[in-house]
Formats: sequence, structure tokens, C-alpha cells
Amino acid sequence: MEVHRSLRLLIKLPCLQNVRHSSSGSNKPLKILTKHVGSHAVSRIFHRRYHDDIHFQYEEISIPVPWGKIAGKWYGPKHVRPIVGMHGWQDNAGTFDTLAPLLPSHLSFLSIDAPGHGLSSWLPAGTSYHSIDLVLIVRRLMDDYNWDKISIMGHSMSSINGFVFSALFPDKVDMFVGIDVLKPPIRSARHIVDGLAERLEATLKLERRLKSGSEPPAYEWDELVNRLHEGSNKSVSLESCKYLLQRNCKPSTHEPHKYYFSRDNRLKSSLFYTLHHEVTLEMARRIKSPHLFIKALQAPYYERKEYYDATLAELKNNPLFEYHEVEGSHHVHLNEPEKVAPIINSFINKYRPL
Repeated sequence: MEVHRSLRLLIKLPCLQNVRHSSSGSNKPLKILTKHVGSHAVSRIFHRRYHDDIHFQYEEISIPVPWGKIAGKWYGPKHVRPIVGMHGWQDNAGTFDTLAPLLPSHLSFLSIDAPGHGLSSWLPAGTSYHSIDLVLIVRRLMDDYNWDKISIMGHSMSSINGFVFSALFPDKVDMFVGIDVLKPPIRSARHIVDGLAERLEATLKLERRLKSGSEPPAYEWDELVNRLHEGSNKSVSLESCKYLLQRNCKPSTHEPHKYYFSRDNRLKSSLFYTLHHEVTLEMARRIKSPHLFIKALQAPYYERKEYYDATLAELKNNPLFEYHEVEGSHHVHLNEPEKVAPIINSFINKYRPL
């Protein structure tokens, strides 16, 4: 039987060809989950691989939360407290698939799926998603693993949440790396009020759709890839889409060889921060940990530049703050990890050396 094209694409992923061990001293093969790769393929395929270089090995993990689980990919030994990687809105833990192998080998790296994303549980029916959910997830992680400190690497939405967490709990963060979005964007009063009304209405509409049990629209594989590419404003390259789709699609039960996006559709009506400019400035003043921010130059600023510049000026008062700019799109860390890895590794080795 011919292997379906989506299965061939997924098997070619570097993260599936070289699976990285997560627990030191164990000879037990790792089981890495590839979900729903084709209607005629087994729904779950476990790849058992060994490799001498721990950079390419990871273990799928599950962290219990009151409504279900937070899923993640743990790279490196379990006895080493990891850098916690957190993705952007409607992305998933696959956002760090290309960067994780380039990070320093003496540390572990845990890339998690936010609620409703990837393989993590959806929030219960009748509830809404809000940006600050992930701030609380970080505290839950710390409690679950009994960590006194946390190291954060966040992209986009999670760069915002890393900024907020570092301000709210400055004594709990020993290192923070933010990629492309500096802080909660400032919006006009009109934009905030109109946006809240629209999103609350959208929430009810999406709830009705979920209640009906109808399957989301399904697409041929190439169209699914193109929709993700176009939906990101071409920020995620066509080649990089597979890393996110590995945790974000399922085969249609009605149309053979078609797939649908498997994240929670309610994410589209997520509520975001509506903070005053003075609040973000106060947050910037409270961040005391080593803090690296990398701006992708082909990405927008997502707010009026004056707000960005004022916050950046406050952050520069922290002697442990570093600022870098790189050529690339909003997803430069995924598309071209070699552009950010040297900057990030220099920062990591300075503040969490071997």
C-alpha cells in the first residue's frame, strides 16, 4: 500500500528522525507521537529511535491540570531544570522544533502546548481563553515540578506572557528570552471596546458550532499547508508549516485524504490584554532578571512605535537586559533558527552556564 503523502512528510521531520532522550541513564526507547497522519495509516505511530547527540531527542510529556493536561516535548535529561519554551497564538510546541536542536547541550528544554493548542486539553465548555491563562500555567508548572525559579523562552503571545510573568514574579525568573513581540500591545479605547464586543459575540457563535458536533472544514494536505502559510501572513514558510501541523491536524472522518485544523476553534475569539501604557511601563521597571529580546525586522510592531520605544527605554535600565535585531519574519526562530541561535546561546551560557 502506498504511504500517504502527509505520512511521508511527517516522517521526514528532523525531530522524528532523531528523537532525543529525556531521562538520563535510561536505555528505554522513547515513544514519539505522530497524530493522525492519514486516513489509511495507523492513527498513532510511535517512532523508536536512538541517536548519540541528545540535541535531537525528546520525550512527549503530560502535565496534569484541573481541566485535563498540558502536553509538551522535553529535550534533555529530566534531572536538569529546563528552559520552558512557549509558543504564539494558534501555534504549538512544534514552533521550537528547529531551534531546540541548536540550544546548549548542558541544559534541558521543555516546549509546551498552551491550553487548546497542540495536544493539550481544551478549556471546559462555557469558558473563554485569555492571554493571562499562560501566566498561570507557568506557575502551575513551577508547583508541579517544585521549581523555585523558572527560565522562559517565549515567542509572540508567549513573549508577551513572559514579559508579564517576569514583572509579576520577578524573584521567580532567572532568565527570560522573548522573540519578536516585546510586551502587551497598547490599543485605543475604541479598539478595545469594539474588540471586546466582537469577541464575545464570536465566542457564542463558536460555542454553538462546537455544541452541534460538526467537523471543521477539511482540506487536501497541500491546501492545509497553504492555509497555514497564508493565515500567518506568510510568516511561517511553506517548508516550516509541517512542524506546526504535526500537532495541529486530524484526518477528516467524512472526506478521505483530507485534514482539518485540530486546535480549539474558540481560540479565534481569545481575549487579550487591554492594558494602559503606564501599566506596561511599570511592568518593564519591575523586570529584574536577565532578559533577552530579539526583534524580527520583517515583522510589524503590532502597536504604535512610540509605545514600543518607551517600554524598550525602560527595559534598558535593567543592566541584565539585551536587545538584538535580526532579518526575518515573525517566525524567524522557526524558519531560520540559525539567525537567532547564536544570540540565544550566548545569553544562556552567560546566565545558566555549564
